[in-house]
Amino acid sequence: MGGDRAPQIVIEGADIIASSNFDVHFLFFGDSKKITPILQNCRYLKGRYTLSHTDEFVSSDEKPSIALRRGTNSSMRLAINAVKDGNADVVISAGNTGALMAMAKIVLRPLPSIDRPAIVTSIPNKKQKATVLLDMGANIECDADVLFQFAIMGHAFARTVLKIEKPKIGILNVGSEELKGHDEVRNAAAMLRASNLQNDFYGYVEGDDILKGTVDVVVTDGFTGNITLKAIEGTVKLMSSIIKEGFSSSIWSKIGYLLASNSLGKATKTMDPRMHNGAMLVGLNGVVVKSHGSTDSIGFANAIKVAISLVENKINEQITDELKSAAEAVKAAIVTAPSNETENA
Repeated sequence: MGGDRAPQIVIEGADIIASSNFDVHFLFFGDSKKITPILQNCRYLKGRYTLSHTDEFVSSDEKPSIALRRGTNSSMRLAINAVKDGNADVVISAGNTGALMAMAKIVLRPLPSIDRPAIVTSIPNKKQKATVLLDMGANIECDADVLFQFAIMGHAFARTVLKIEKPKIGILNVGSEELKGHDEVRNAAAMLRASNLQNDFYGYVEGDDILKGTVDVVVTDGFTGNITLKAIEGTVKLMSSIIKEGFSSSIWSKIGYLLASNSLGKATKTMDPRMHNGAMLVGLNGVVVKSHGSTDSIGFANAIKVAISLVENKINEQITDELKSAAEAVKAAIVTAPSNETENA
C-alpha cells in the first residue's frame, strides 16, 4: 500500500514479472477492496498470489517511532513478518523508508557482526555500467567499523546484483590524497588495506568519480550519501528539462530532435531511474528491498528483479562469509604488527 500510486503500480509491476518468471509466488498485504479489482485485470498473476487483507497502512509522512508503535497490523509490518516467519523470501515496499528500516531492524534484526544496516543502490555511470553507493540515508554518522562493514556489504552486492567478479571499492572523501578526510574515513581505509579485500580497495574517491565509474562500490555515511544521490537526481532532471526546452525552441531544433531521436532514446533509457530502481536494506537477517515511492509499474518490476537476484544468489550468506574473512584478516594484521616492529628494533 506504499508509494505515490499504490496499490496500482505494485500489482501491475508484479504482473510484469509474473509474465516471464513462472517460479515466483506473490504475497500481497493490503486493502482487498482496492487490490482485488486491479488483480482481476492482471493476466499473469492468476493463481500466482495470496492476498492478506488489512486496512491499516503506514503513511508516507508517518514518523518511524509512531509506525513501530501503531503499525503492528499494517501492510508493511505484515509483509516483514512474512519474511521472519519463513513464509516469504523477500519483502519489497515502495512505502515510508524510515518506517521500513525501523520495522525491519526490529523484526528481522541485523546480521551477526553488523552494527548498522545500510541502504544500498546502484547508479548508472559513464562506462555504461553502474556504481554501487551506500549508505543512502539510514545512518547519519558512521565510525570506521561501520564504514568498513558497508564496504564489505557493497562488495557483495556488486558481485550479486551487477555480476562484477572483483568489484573495486572506493571511500568517498574530499580528496584523493592520503591525508585528506576525518579520522573515521582514514581508519576505515586502513582496515580495508589490512583485510583480504586489499587488492579490491582502490582508495579515496571524490564526488565526480561516482558517475565516471572510477570504482564499482562507493562507501560513505548516510548523510553524505543521501545528499549525493539527491544532487545527482536533481542534476539529471535539470539536464533533461534543458534538453527538452532546447529541442522545442524552433522548427529547426524540432527537426534536429527527429534526426537525433534514436540516440536520445538510448541515452534516456540508460539514465531512466526506473531501470535502476530497487535499493536493498543490506545487513539485515532477511532480504528487504525498497522501491522509490514515485516510480511506476516498470520501476517496481525492476525492484522485484533486484529482489529475486538477491535471493537466488544468497546475498546474506555472501555478506556473512565476506565479513568473517575480512575481520579475521584485519585481526591477524593487528596481532602481527607489534612483533614485526620488535624484530626491526
